[in-house]
Amino acid sequence: MNLQQLRVLIVGCGNIAGGFDAERPASALPLTHAGAYVRHGGFRLVGCVEPDAVRREAFMQRWLVEKGFATVDAAAAAGPYDVVSLCSPTALHAAHIAAILSLHPRLVFCEKPVTMTAADTAAAVQVCAAAGVKMAVNHNRRWAPDIVRLQRELAAGSAGPWGAVRSAIGIYNKGVLNNGSHLVDLVQMLLGPLMLLSAGAPSTDHWHDDPTVPALLQTRSGVPVTLNPAHAGDYAVFELQLFTERGMVAMEDGGAGWRVRRIVASPHFKGYAVLDAGQRASGEYHASTLAAVTNLHDALTSGAALASTGETALSAQRLCEQIHRRSRGLPEGDLPTLTEPVRRGLAPLSRLSPVSPVAPGSPLSSPSPATPTVPPPPVRPRPTEQIA
Repeated sequence: MNLQQLRVLIVGCGNIAGGFDAERPASALPLTHAGAYVRHGGFRLVGCVEPDAVRREAFMQRWLVEKGFATVDAAAAAGPYDVVSLCSPTALHAAHIAAILSLHPRLVFCEKPVTMTAADTAAAVQVCAAAGVKMAVNHNRRWAPDIVRLQRELAAGSAGPWGAVRSAIGIYNKGVLNNGSHLVDLVQMLLGPLMLLSAGAPSTDHWHDDPTVPALLQTRSGVPVTLNPAHAGDYAVFELQLFTERGMVAMEDGGAGWRVRRIVASPHFKGYAVLDAGQRASGEYHASTLAAVTNLHDALTSGAALASTGETALSAQRLCEQIHRRSRGLPEGDLPTLTEPVRRGLAPLSRLSPVSPVAPGSPLSSPSPATPTVPPPPVRPRPTEQIA
């Protein structure tokens, strides 16, 4: 099949841009932007941006990128671009988005968080929309095939295999924005919009400006959702349990495995129903990045809807900021950030005027409750690396 070739620029040449796939076999499903673009076959890696010349050259050689540049502005020489992947450190995103829009791409594929604050993210979403540029955000669980199926099964309610959702319990660490936003976005994908009821005491378990916070939320239909913290100094954890009318399904090990517990008669107490010990199954995490770029290609060539957008990411970020503020007793408004000096001398994106317009077969497919999967939790070194 001859696919329309879309021209790609990758900004930032770290692990999520291509590093994680650099030494993986060609037969392995890709985990990175470059790996997924190459595997898909409908993209051409025209350029990359990386200020570190050694890293830039290594990236170009590994992924056969045609041209490399030290800055986004310099990359105009190899344009135009259909897709720009933004894989630079989060603190640089606001400035990079403004620069990328001057290249007039058709779509920006941004690592999360989109920016350091919800206000700047809202501005980024606005200016992209005003410029006619689509924005996709790499909350990659939204592309995991089995998560998409689970979403449909939950939405079916009594007609589906799970029935009503009774409650959800999430466990995470390493920051309410960096990892908590993945969890909030996942729950909102599965259960719909959330509202915050209360937040507990923050724990600075990794980032000085992004604590891990316990919180109680609920859906519009009143389903309670709790976010429970672990400590990043102990181990990485990212898990979700959904208790439903017809059993329990749990995402474990960041989505590397899933456990389903079904209703059985109690072996000890006559007349009581309990949950069994459960069955564990692996999932389709490794398919999510390739599914993501397939969605991007379909969005630009056939008008398909994007599964993860600036709007969905902004909703999660606003809620995470609200949790953070509530935990510290702060008033409504932007949180202070200690990474702001990185952007000194650059106009905050929230002050920019809008740019003028320019030219989803796993166990879940069975009729009975079964096993979904999603990607493992992100690991996000600062300030030099951006990892999804």
